[in-house]
Amino acid sequence: MTHRISYRGLSLAFGTLALSLASLFAAPAAMAQTANPPMAGAATSQADTLYRALGEKPGLVALMDTFVANIVADARIAAQFKEANVDHLKTQLVDQICVVSGGPCEYKGASMKLIHANLDITKADFHALVEDLQAAMDVRGIPFATQNQLLARLAPMHRDVITVK
Repeated sequence: MTHRISYRGLSLAFGTLALSLASLFAAPAAMAQTANPPMAGAATSQADTLYRALGEKPGLVALMDTFVANIVADARIAAQFKEANVDHLKTQLVDQICVVSGGPCEYKGASMKLIHANLDITKADFHALVEDLQAAMDVRGIPFATQNQLLARLAPMHRDVITVK
């Protein structure tokens, strides 16, 4: 079964085990646009709805543990992560997804454009990574609607991650 998500002109197709974390995440400027600032009172609960749906910090840690295990085991893209400090990668991803989902974290990593500039990442690489994210979310029991919400927020990052046109 194939699912499609379209965001600002970007249309991505996902198989049953495919999603689109749309690589690994937006530049800080893009994240600042999607992150919801804290609000007083009941409004705060709307700002962090996705963050809470993902299980807050413990849920994000578990999700990124599964996701990173998936990508380093994926023959299609494992070479891209061969030299990566996996613990540091997971920590950065948790903070980034926390911010993107409206959580209280602060992402202090480099921009996606800078991180991926010299990595020769293709659309196929990007889609493989998204599939690995979707598989991780499936394993973690994250509902499909919640998966789509996260993917929609991450999708714009493809512009900074895919470096081979």
